[in-house]
Amino acid sequence: MSAPEPARPSASELNPASRVPRTTAAQPTWLIVIDPQRIFADPSSDWASPFFDEAMAHITRLAAIFGPERTIVTRWLPTADRSTAWGEYFRTWPFADVPADDPLYELVDAARGLSAHPTVDEPTFGKWGPQLAAAIAGAEGSEGSAGAAGPGPTRIVLAGVSTDCCVIATALAAADAGVRVDLAVDACAPSSAENGAAALHVMGLFAPQIVPLTSDDLRVTSKLSPG
Repeated sequence: MSAPEPARPSASELNPASRVPRTTAAQPTWLIVIDPQRIFADPSSDWASPFFDEAMAHITRLAAIFGPERTIVTRWLPTADRSTAWGEYFRTWPFADVPADDPLYELVDAARGLSAHPTVDEPTFGKWGPQLAAAIAGAEGSEGSAGAAGPGPTRIVLAGVSTDCCVIATALAAADAGVRVDLAVDACAPSSAENGAAALHVMGLFAPQIVPLTSDDLRVTSKLSPG
């Protein structure tokens, strides 16, 4: 019998800055749900997270607060150029080297309807880029991208899977673009407790641009004010 997964550390244990309130009242807030797809949820998948269902329950509650107009869902699709290092990647993981319309890449049922917007689909681990920034700007009825000159950088609450791959890659890219990232730790699903803790530790080093918080922290401190 394998040993049980160790408990995940709390947001405040990983990053003391998460206990410090941040002033964000003037900034638009979005919930970005990273890759809630069957390939990361199905226990038979090599990439299934043992924490997926737990994280999805928190994601659903957060999405109910933000509403579909302020929620964007992303997907990772296997459409990268195989002549690049992605070719070696897919040779390492041949089960994932299937057409983009394969059921593996569909959203899980619980993620359907979370957003009023089309999914942002990318072949890269990180989802922050021109497409996601434009989706937010377009939904806000403004031009330009997040991080550009204006009243303030866009603030996002980040959730999804997996903490130690696509979530961390998205968080770091968003922070570089001038986006304030509140990481909903319990709404993120790592590949393992150890890998998740390592990823959260790294992201915690980037405060105040990236601050790990729990869903309860976000509600109690009144940070969730999408309007």
